[in-house]
Amino acid sequence: MNKRYAIVGTGSRAAMFVRALTGEHRGTSELVALADPNPVRIAVHNDRLDRPVPAYPAGAFAEMIERERVDVVIVCTVDRYHDEYIVAALEAGCDVLTEKPMTIDAQRCARILDAVARTGRRVQVTFNYRYNPLHEAVKRILASGEIGEVGSVHFEWLLDVRHGADYFRRWHRDKADSGGLLVHKAGHHFDLVNWWLDDDPTSVYADGRLFFYGTAGAGHGAGKFAIDMGDPDLAALYGEAAVRADGYHRDQDVFAPGVTIEDDLAVMVRYARGATLTYHLTAYAPWEGYRIAFNGSRGRLELDVTETDHVSAEAADSLKGHREPGTASLRLRRFFGAPVEVPVEGYRREGHGGADVRMLAQLLDPDAPPDPLGRSADAAAGARALLVGLAANESIITGRPVRTAELKAGIVNA
Repeated sequence: MNKRYAIVGTGSRAAMFVRALTGEHRGTSELVALADPNPVRIAVHNDRLDRPVPAYPAGAFAEMIERERVDVVIVCTVDRYHDEYIVAALEAGCDVLTEKPMTIDAQRCARILDAVARTGRRVQVTFNYRYNPLHEAVKRILASGEIGEVGSVHFEWLLDVRHGADYFRRWHRDKADSGGLLVHKAGHHFDLVNWWLDDDPTSVYADGRLFFYGTAGAGHGAGKFAIDMGDPDLAALYGEAAVRADGYHRDQDVFAPGVTIEDDLAVMVRYARGATLTYHLTAYAPWEGYRIAFNGSRGRLELDVTETDHVSAEAADSLKGHREPGTASLRLRRFFGAPVEVPVEGYRREGHGGADVRMLAQLLDPDAPPDPLGRSADAAAGARALLVGLAANESIITGRPVRTAELKAGIVNA
């Protein structure tokens, strides 16, 4: 019997799940309902289906679960509301797939973990970067001991001005909605390091500021930052009809008041077995990608990636900009030896390196093969990634290192 899925939150991210459930995975999964405060966005997704599914206002979430006999809820809402729907779904007897981050603060995290323990139901966080073939290769190499014990990790992530600006146009610009980039965006990256090292973060020190965007941003006059709302998908989901329904404007001015998140962030993390992570996120770079290096007792592993997922050739042309060609290099450097380029099969230039398709196959296919890499992230993994971002946010405010045990105690005792 097919599992019955409902999606709450029908913005652009929901489209990936709608396509999967009604396309490649329709033989084992069934999309049975959509819920959102905005009926226009539900209608956009339903109009794309051969057989539309029942639509529910977000306030009728519990009724939807009961009436449609939902087995699994997929949560794609604004981050600050994740816990509301996750907890309600668990208490109604459903399992949950949730977009990252699992939630945005310690109190909400405590609610989710308590509900998991009480109900015995399952929460999986869609950390799709774990399924990128490049990242899987890193996991295998580190686990094999090729570079020995890891002493330090250096991780730089660059969002180019087209993609980076999007976090300052949308609801993400308000930390009360998203937790800031250290929770919403870097949560992906902290989860990767936690997973790669198979270790727990114990202390975090961070600094950051709003440098490029915002009312006093240094980026004033640097170029065009408005998104093209003439794009058919954006116009359908966030155009005039959708705005009339809930008042949400998708294309806000990145230099207008209301930006409460940082765009330039530096973090240092200590892990339980002694390794350190130095991490930097820049949201206004001229190109998009990331560099990671692992220093070990027997050598060094380096990953360099230039991403093009969010910068189409058409977008580059429309902004009179440059589109970097997508590249990826994984390099192993053993002591006293020449560097070795590690070939990686399955890596693609789109879909987060091919990760989205692989993740959906693992999460939606009841006959998916065993996963020796442990890529599926449960609520505990979601909380562990969140701890780093929350500790970093607190460190920026207080100017002092923050021990994650302090936050864990708050979650456990909440």
